[in-house]
Amino acid sequence: MGKRLRKLHKKIRLHREGTHTLIAGGIAIAMLNALLYEISINNGWSLIPFYLVLGITLAVYLVVVNFFRCPPRHFEEETAGVVIAPADGKIVCIEEVEEKEFFHDRRIMVSIFMSVTNVHANWVPVDGKVKYVRHHNGNFHRAWLPKASEENERATTVITTPDGTDILVRQIAGAVARRIVTYMQQGDECEIDDHLGFIKLGSRVDTYLPLGTKVLVGMNQKTTGNETVIARL
Repeated sequence: MGKRLRKLHKKIRLHREGTHTLIAGGIAIAMLNALLYEISINNGWSLIPFYLVLGITLAVYLVVVNFFRCPPRHFEEETAGVVIAPADGKIVCIEEVEEKEFFHDRRIMVSIFMSVTNVHANWVPVDGKVKYVRHHNGNFHRAWLPKASEENERATTVITTPDGTDILVRQIAGAVARRIVTYMQQGDECEIDDHLGFIKLGSRVDTYLPLGTKVLVGMNQKTTGNETVIARL
C-alpha cells in the first residue's frame, strides 16, 4: 500500500503555476454549493439540482487539477548530444523550415502539440547556457496551424550546448491558452531535468535543430516531457 501511495503522489503532484487558480477555484466551488444547499433546504426544494451542480463543478475542478499536474521526472541516460522532448503531447510537424527570428537560416523544426489533457510543464531540451530569451505578444490561432509559430503569442529561448551548438525552443500559445511562463533568463546555466516554463491550456512547443541532426521521432508519435529523446546532435 505504501508503494502505491507514493506512486499516486508522484502522479498527482501539482505545478506551482496552478496554486492560486486551484485555491480560488476550490473556494468558489465550495461557496457556490454551500449557498445552493442552504437555499434548497430553507425553501424545501428538491436536492436534485444541488447534487447536479455539485457533480458538474467537481468534474470541472478535477479537469483543472489534471491540467496542473507536474510529475517529477529525471532523465537517467547520458545527456551529451541528446535532445529530449520539452513537453508532453504529440508530434505534429517534422520539417525543414526557415527560422526567421534568431537563426535566419534553415533548421529542422520538431513540433509537439499539447492538448488540455496533457501535462503543461515544459522542460529544457538540452544541457547548456541560455543565449537568448524573448517573449512576443500575438494572436491566438489554433496551435497546430503552421502560422501559429510566427503569429501567435510565443516565447523563444535559445540554449548553447557545451559543444557550441545552438538549440532554439519556442513555447506557443494556442486558441485557448492565454499565458506563457518562461523561467530561463539570458546567461543562465541549464540542464536536462530543469523546467523551462509552463503554458496554460492547449498549446505547442517547437524545437529547432541544425540541419543534419538525427531526428528519432515520427509524426503523430506521443512524447513524454523530459523522457522521450527526440533527436541526437
